This record gives sequence, C-alpha cells and structure tokens, in this order.
Amino acid sequence: MWRDGGKLYWARKEESVKVEGIVVIFAWVSIQETHLKEFVDLYSSIGWNSLVCHAGFLNAATSLAFVALKELVEELRNRPCPIVFAAFSGGPKACMYKVFQIIEGSCEAHLHADDNLLVRNCISGYIYDSSPVDFTSDFGVRFCLPSTILKMPGSTKLVSWLTKGVAAGLDALYLTRFESQRTEYWRTLYSSVGLGAPYLILCSKHDDLAPYQTVCNFSYRLQFLGADVKLLKWNNSLHAGHYRQYPTEYKAAVTELLEKATSVHLQKIQHEGERGGVEGTQDEISELICNLQKAAVNSNQSLRRVAIEPSDHFFLPSSVEHQNGRDSGSPSSLDEHKERSVPVPNNPTSISAHSVLGQFLFDVCVPKNIEGWDIKFSGSLNGQPLASARRYSPQHGSKCSRRSRL
Repeated sequence: MWRDGGKLYWARKEESVKVEGIVVIFAWVSIQETHLKEFVDLYSSIGWNSLVCHAGFLNAATSLAFVALKELVEELRNRPCPIVFAAFSGGPKACMYKVFQIIEGSCEAHLHADDNLLVRNCISGYIYDSSPVDFTSDFGVRFCLPSTILKMPGSTKLVSWLTKGVAAGLDALYLTRFESQRTEYWRTLYSSVGLGAPYLILCSKHDDLAPYQTVCNFSYRLQFLGADVKLLKWNNSLHAGHYRQYPTEYKAAVTELLEKATSVHLQKIQHEGERGGVEGTQDEISELICNLQKAAVNSNQSLRRVAIEPSDHFFLPSSVEHQNGRDSGSPSSLDEHKERSVPVPNNPTSISAHSVLGQFLFDVCVPKNIEGWDIKFSGSLNGQPLASARRYSPQHGSKCSRRSRL
C-alpha cells in the first residue's frame, strides 16, 4: 500500500509454514522493486516474513517510519517474534533512522510506552547492504544519475552543469538541508547499539555510491561502542549487487545473522522474565511488611483499649498476704488469701510512685521484714567494715525467728 513518502507492504509466507521472525526492509528509490523481491525471497527461504518500506521522499521519512512501527506493533501483539532491520543503499536516511528516533523518544512522533517496549524487546539484529551512505547533495546526484553518464567522456562543462542542476533540484525537492542533518543522522545510527542486537555489514571496494572507507569506518565505530559486528567485503560487486554476484556467501552470512537474532530474542525474553520475577518478589515482600505493620498497629490499639477500660483490672496478691502465705505454708491459709484489684492507669507509659501499681512494685522489690537475715562483718576496706548477708532457711519444718544484729 502507498503511504505518504513511499510504499509499505507485507511479503508473507504461507500460514501453514512456521515463521521465525520479521525482516523490515528499508530501501530508497535507487533500488527497484524487482531487485527487492530477490531479498524478500531470500528471507522467505530461511523462514522469515518481510515488511518492505520503499521510501520515495526524504521529507516524509517520519510519517513512513511511524506507519511502519504501527504495523509492527499490530503484528507483535498477536505473536512477539524477533525483528531484524535490513537497510539497503540510502534506506537508513530515507526511513530507518527516523524509526530509531521514534523508539528513543527523540522525534515528534511517539508510540505508547507499552508498544515502544514491545518493539524494543523484539529488535534482534541489523543488516546493512551497501549502506550506510554519507548523504550530501553530491551523493544525491550520484543516486539519481546513472554511472554511465557520470563517467561519460564528453564535455566536462556539460557534465558539471548537469550535476549542479540536479543537485539544486534535489535540495528544492526534498526540502532537506543535507549537510546540517549529517550529525543527527550518524548519531542516531550509532545509538542503535543500545538495543543490544548484532550487526551484519556487507560492502564492496568497487562501490561508488557507498564508499568502502565510509562503511568500514561505520563498522569500526560500532565495534568501539561495544556492538557485535561482522563485516563482509568483496572486491568486484556493484552497489547493492553483492547477493547477485556472491549468492552462496551472502546467504550463509544472512542465515548466520538471523539465527543469532533468534538467540538474542530468546535472551531478551528470559531477561524480562527474570526482571519481572524480581519485581514480583519485591512487591510480595513490600506487601508482607505492610501487613505486619498493620497487624502491629492493630495489636497496639487493642492493648491500649484494654488498658483504658475502667472495668478491666489485674488481680494480684498484696505483699502482706504474700508474706503471710510464706509464713504459713498450709493449704488452708492459701485459701484465705484475698485478691486485690489494681486498676491500670490511663497513661501506660508513666507510673507514679504514689499509685497503687507503684506501691505494689515497691512492696515486691523492697522487703519490709528482714528478721530472717543475718548480717556479719567479714573484713574491712580502707578502714570500713564490710558486711555479708546470709539468709537462714527453716530446717525440719521448724520456724526460726532471729533478730538482726544491724
């Protein structure tokens, strides 16, 4: 189907055949439809569907990129699968770099956060065939004029005039400042390293439109940034004609990249699952801590209600009764003990010395009767006598009553 700025269509395998993933083909007007079909058939033979973005105008790259991403999102919602971006000739400039900007959030067009994350997790590889090119007005002329005209042995003035005229026409047609966009263009391509996908770069020393040195510098820069890059170069193949001249080597390299992309996609799925499991565990721990805090608050409130209700009392024996019970160890005397109610004060954090509870603690901790204690002096320290106390326990059921020598 035709969209603003180019043509977008699917090339699918039969529904009965298992599909491994999706190859998104980015191409410019320099690549013919019949030429693109050769690559569509190649990917299909390996088990991959293709989404073709055939751009026509650079000033509509954003709209075409956004529509392509929406198509991918609809497909991935039904069945997530690995995605590989395949750029041919001027395809990165015509559309692909705008796709990266939309994913990064640095473009005027935006995807929903969940859809953006879905696409990012599925991007698993890149193929650059005779690409990328360093776009300027001069390169635009080379793309539009056949190489036979540029190398024509006629008048140099005629060729020069024709070249300048076409360059001026390109500047007016595409409404793009080629030179001013170069920095943004290359920065965006290098930023794709952050998606963690491998690269396959195919080039030729005989390519005039995609200079060999430019492509090599691009691959070296990617490796410096930490990317997994495989550079495959030939000597005699033409621009975007490597597959026609070296089909066996080309297919083997593409097959290897697609298999690696499948592995990368599985690793991303596992990583997302592990991260989701950790986040779920953290949520369970937070919920458990919250429940424990609520239980502690409820328990504290229950204790406070028990303490402040006037009808609730603690029944404790008095110190006198305890002393009497100690002196008469018979069961009958124990039955005669009375219970005394001690109301709890309203403020559980402070205890007055004159309160009933304070008196009770004083009675328990400080003995009032010391007749059963024998205090002896067993030496001196710095002229002061030291006292030692020993308590005599009743023997043979007899009651000993002694007075202190204090």
